[in-house]
Amino acid sequence: MTDMRLVVVGAAGRMGQALVRAVTAMDGVTLSAAIEREGSAALGHDAGELAGLGPLGVRITDDPLTAFAASEGVLDFTTPKASLWFAELAAQARIVHIIGTTGWVDGELEPLKAAARHARLVKSGNMSLGVNLLAALVRKAAAALGPDFDLEIVEMHHRHKVDAPSGTALLLGEAAAAGRGIALAEHSVRVRDGHTGPRPAGDIGFATLRGGSVVGDHTVILAGDGERVELSHKAEDRQIFARGAVKAALWARDKKPGLYSMADVLGLND
Repeated sequence: MTDMRLVVVGAAGRMGQALVRAVTAMDGVTLSAAIEREGSAALGHDAGELAGLGPLGVRITDDPLTAFAASEGVLDFTTPKASLWFAELAAQARIVHIIGTTGWVDGELEPLKAAARHARLVKSGNMSLGVNLLAALVRKAAAALGPDFDLEIVEMHHRHKVDAPSGTALLLGEAAAAGRGIALAEHSVRVRDGHTGPRPAGDIGFATLRGGSVVGDHTVILAGDGERVELSHKAEDRQIFARGAVKAALWARDKKPGLYSMADVLGLND
């Protein structure tokens, strides 16, 4: 089988550059195009040079429609607004769309379901293979220990991250809620300040830390009477997210149109 032709959108950003490096380093894929927003200072530059690889012969453009039509998949860690537009284009082109974008709000995900009737979408708050395994473990632990164990999720990221809690923290929260058979939205505590009173039983708490250059640390704490279980993942290099995204694209290449998760990619839903 020929190499899968992949487009990287947001190619000049930190994750975009990581994706370019991953596509270049991994077998079975090739970089077919690199996209940036209109007016970006990166337009016209070689994507490989920006990513520290040297020239690849792929110039950054602001024409995703043409790029998608000539490719088999797109790797997307941009913004919700941009990702929704890319999903429409991916549906038109009938290609794979890997979405690592975070910061979604209620209602924004509905258009993805429409796009998934024609495209193969894989969306996850974290593309790391280790994090998605952690989510599966959190789901099992939450189910096994039940609401007698208070559940808290602590996350820390670099100072430039703009959304909170992180997409990964929410992914872990959803896993915990699924394990308990509850809706996260109805049992989620994002902020504590002042006189809060005793902790309500069954809630899932989030604590958000920001600072320095931390790529991503996540710990799920299940605290019972006299004992505590902690499940953690520490990301030391954002290349783990890029490699996971490429693996997801290769997995989705021959799948039917639909909206998938990294749990599907890893076979954790079987």
